[in-house]
Amino acid sequence: MAAQYEIRADYDTDTIVVYQAYAPAIADAALRAGRFVAPFSFHRMTWIKPSLPWLMHRSNWARKPGQERVLAVRMTREGWEEALSQAVLTTADPAAVAQAAVHVQWDPERSLRGAALNHYSIQVGIGRRLIRTFTDDWIVGLTDLTPQVRKAAALTRTGHAAQARRLFPAERVYPLPRSLDGLLAPSG
Repeated sequence: MAAQYEIRADYDTDTIVVYQAYAPAIADAALRAGRFVAPFSFHRMTWIKPSLPWLMHRSNWARKPGQERVLAVRMTREGWEEALSQAVLTTADPAAVAQAAVHVQWDPERSLRGAALNHYSIQVGIGRRLIRTFTDDWIVGLTDLTPQVRKAAALTRTGHAAQARRLFPAERVYPLPRSLDGLLAPSG
């Protein structure tokens, strides 16, 4: 049985994949440039999620207005862990949350059909102070997953969730450095 609070992700020795859903104008510009550029906002928090099923739930399978395009964002593990080292749980003292460079929240993980599961998925909000570092230094590649997401949505709707799942990379438990253990899981 999975632990209630674990980061599950697609990762390799040097990188981790996180997901974001955007309006077509933002996704198209980013894919053309190979990095985030205007109209991406560098002046507000951006949320990254290592769980593709959770993002599918959140974006309504790339059908929610402003979230019609799904990007896989490959970033350095060093950057990911640096972000987590600056994180404050959104359930912490409001003053600490307001000052934090990075926010972390845990939401119920989702099945492909959208049902809440009995373990949680991490969402990481990169604040304005770190946006440029995230976009310019930590990201090593962007991939448009929208066609896969739409195909998987159609398969899931027609009762072929197992086939849909095979369209997505396997997510496995991410090995956090011990120094980050206490920062992530909500207490009590």
